[in-house]
Amino acid sequence: MQLHAGDDDLATTAPPAPAAGPDPADRPRAEDCAVFTRGLVKTYPGPGGTGTDAVSGLDLDVLRGETFAFLGPNGAGKSTTISLLCALARPTSGRAVVAGADVLARPDLVRRRVGMLFQHSALDPDLTVEQNLRVHARLYGLRRREVRERTAEVLALAELSDRRRSPVRTLSGGMRRRLEIARQLLHSPSVLFLDEPTTGLDPHARAHIWEHLRVLSDRDGSTLFVTTHYLDEAEHCDRIAIIDHGRLVAQGTPHGLKAEIGDDRVVLRTGDDARAAGIVRKAAPPGRTVTADADGVWLRVPDGSGWIPRLCAVLGEHGVAVHAASATPPSLDDVFFHHTGRSIDAAPGGTR
Repeated sequence: MQLHAGDDDLATTAPPAPAAGPDPADRPRAEDCAVFTRGLVKTYPGPGGTGTDAVSGLDLDVLRGETFAFLGPNGAGKSTTISLLCALARPTSGRAVVAGADVLARPDLVRRRVGMLFQHSALDPDLTVEQNLRVHARLYGLRRREVRERTAEVLALAELSDRRRSPVRTLSGGMRRRLEIARQLLHSPSVLFLDEPTTGLDPHARAHIWEHLRVLSDRDGSTLFVTTHYLDEAEHCDRIAIIDHGRLVAQGTPHGLKAEIGDDRVVLRTGDDARAAGIVRKAAPPGRTVTADADGVWLRVPDGSGWIPRLCAVLGEHGVAVHAASATPPSLDDVFFHHTGRSIDAAPGGTR
């Protein structure tokens, strides 16, 4: 696979879709997207001349103005992908166009047009809130008047105007995160990348950060590209891509991805789960997998609430007491399990 270098101006057509994929006419073109990748690969060298793919053949279409979640456990390749898209690392092969610029041909332009919120804080704790913003603004070449105006604007947006002269070390974790988001908005980026924006925050602070991000998206039509392993946060996004071991395994809206799973999850807690599992296997529709684990006995069936009385009756006939029963529609964790064979919390090892 060869590297594709583009110009500042976008090509008029996207690279051809794989033969087994959707009709190329139905796929977004590079100029329609805030983030567009085809066959993106990042390989790290290993012993004996071997290599490890941290990102393998990634095709992404993130439309302008979308809030897009990049979902996966630690080690899946999320942060490596962000580094490639922000032109902080060079892809081994493939193509990526971000904010209208090719990451190989014009990495400088990509970096000027995007904002990047790192997973770990890059604030200077001994400087004041305002000083941190001013340093960042000057690094991006903003004029003195622009610095004053933009600093006041982003502080108001982050609800930190009254703390402008406070040292950063005096701020709470949620305030620091809002300040870091505000700092990345100073140069008005076309795309804002947020790598695990709420890691380490309490639920209240997490909710506040997402309220803040929704305001940004609604007010400016900003494109937000968020990496996360929190499933409830992914629910807030317009579309989701699931990455596992460096490969894209699913992409779509939260509702659409869950609808693909279809069946409800029925869980039964009984007095003898091992015996109950055997009975349920015989009573369930053909081809259904019945599992007994720490959650109880569970399986997937359409109309789960309708199946609960039938299964309870069968178990009662065999003398197995049912202590609790529930039926829940598919969740994003179910989607992840369906595509990867494990829960998102069961993080694999390997390159992050």
